[in-house]
Amino acid sequence: MLKHIVMWSFIDGAADKSRAEHAAWMKEHLEALVGVVPEIRSLEVGINQSTSPMAYDAVLTLVVDDADALKRYREHPAHIEISEYCQAVRQARVVVDYVTP
Repeated sequence: MLKHIVMWSFIDGAADKSRAEHAAWMKEHLEALVGVVPEIRSLEVGINQSTSPMAYDAVLTLVVDDADALKRYREHPAHIEISEYCQAVRQARVVVDYVTP
């Protein structure tokens, strides 16, 4: 299995939404991919509760079978739509992919 972790920091006011609204939008739309993108084994989106200035706004934890499955997930049209929105409203993104037993 491959775990794909992504964290985003959003631009306050982009597309007339707050950072919290962007995080909620991402959570709603990413969680809707379950059952649509067959490669998804599990998917969880968390919205930040920390007040630390170093905190990111949202985090995705996605589990797929392997790197090929992750590639198919990324190329799925439903994921691409979410990614395009995210690219327009984020100020930073970090990613970690690792293999789990």
